[in-house]
Amino acid sequence: MGIDESGSPETGTRPTARRLGAAFLGLLHSHVELFGIELQEQKARTVSLLLFAGLALVFALLLLVGLSALVLILVWDTYRLAGIIGLCLFYLLAALFCGLRLKAAIYDESSPFHATLEELANDRERLLP
Repeated sequence: MGIDESGSPETGTRPTARRLGAAFLGLLHSHVELFGIELQEQKARTVSLLLFAGLALVFALLLLVGLSALVLILVWDTYRLAGIIGLCLFYLLAALFCGLRLKAAIYDESSPFHATLEELANDRERLLP
């Protein structure tokens, strides 16, 4: 009986260890690929959001300037000071409202890699007894 022909348990565990390693690398590869896809999607979404937010801001500002000029023209003869103070108060309240909403949106942001985290949790549940 030679060394290779012995019934030692080491020869039977090598293919199992290889299969386990290959399965682990397969899982790791799929998770890294999913992470990369989600990262690209998040980048494209962010660029699109910034572009449209910038354009909306420019057009809203132009509309606001036009409406402010219209209000001041309409009340210029009789309520000049009251019109200016009213517009300033309106802008102050609108800025405070938007600032509070922005703060809430920043702190309430959900995870951008939700699918990757979910897959990792599913794998952990499958692997653990």
